[in-house]
Amino acid sequence: MTQQRLRGVIAAIATACDDRYDIDLSRSLKLARFLLENGCDGLNVLGTTGEATSFSLSQRQRLMSAYKSDGMPLNRLMVGTGAASVSDAISLTQHAADLGFAGALVLPPFYYKGVPDEGLEAYIAAIVGATSDRPIPIYLYHFPGMSAVPWKLELIQKLRASHGARIAGLKDSSGDMPYARAATGIEDFDVFPSNEAVLIEARNGAFAGCISATAQLSPDLCGRAWQTGDQDALDKAVTIRKLFDGKPLVSGIKSLLAHIHGDPAWAQPMPPLGLYPAHDRTLAAAGHDAVRSAKVA
Repeated sequence: MTQQRLRGVIAAIATACDDRYDIDLSRSLKLARFLLENGCDGLNVLGTTGEATSFSLSQRQRLMSAYKSDGMPLNRLMVGTGAASVSDAISLTQHAADLGFAGALVLPPFYYKGVPDEGLEAYIAAIVGATSDRPIPIYLYHFPGMSAVPWKLELIQKLRASHGARIAGLKDSSGDMPYARAATGIEDFDVFPSNEAVLIEARNGAFAGCISATAQLSPDLCGRAWQTGDQDALDKAVTIRKLFDGKPLVSGIKSLLAHIHGDPAWAQPMPPLGLYPAHDRTLAAAGHDAVRSAKVA
């Protein structure tokens, strides 16, 4: 495969929705352009922060198509295509491949728990086979805290042996850094932790970068940390991330996006998520503004 490999700061971008719980394409695309122009090397569309599993198959495909029709640089974007149904996962991955996305981020099928490796191997094999004519790179999405179905390292090795470079990398949202570091031992396999705190380590070769939800709140700071090793910028980005420690992350991020961009409509999450509590909104906005106004050390 000759596709450009994803690297650097990749924001796991939120998806704007309206009060009828449909995707707000205009707001979503506007944020995407802002992030790509202000420090992000790429975007992860329709991941957990993008509330992908709260949207229908047709809604997800419509947003993917909007990125194409709006002229977005799809070679800098991966898109979440995992689903509980293998048929839906195939349809989404085929759509991503047809449009020209740089990669498909694939959750394991997440309803049944304690499934055997053979079942997960069959799921990936079906997706790989269905996209063999347009071999989009597949990134495994390891988030057992949400899916309760892990991508075990031994299984990843099996998938690589079966499908080679089609299994291009891993987004690790477990927070288990020993696991993430062990995954980097797989040859020619790109590992992206989900925390921007690893960016200095990543630019020294340990990881391919990071795929972070909170990077969309500090794309300029994360970009400086990745491009130049700016420790002060990284410290500020991590401070902004920590505003959400122990709090609902997706609704919190959407609340702070509303504050940063002066657009209250951004605060609306999809059910079953609820609005970020008013007290927490105030604290997050004040904390963000304090970081932004602080002088460089």
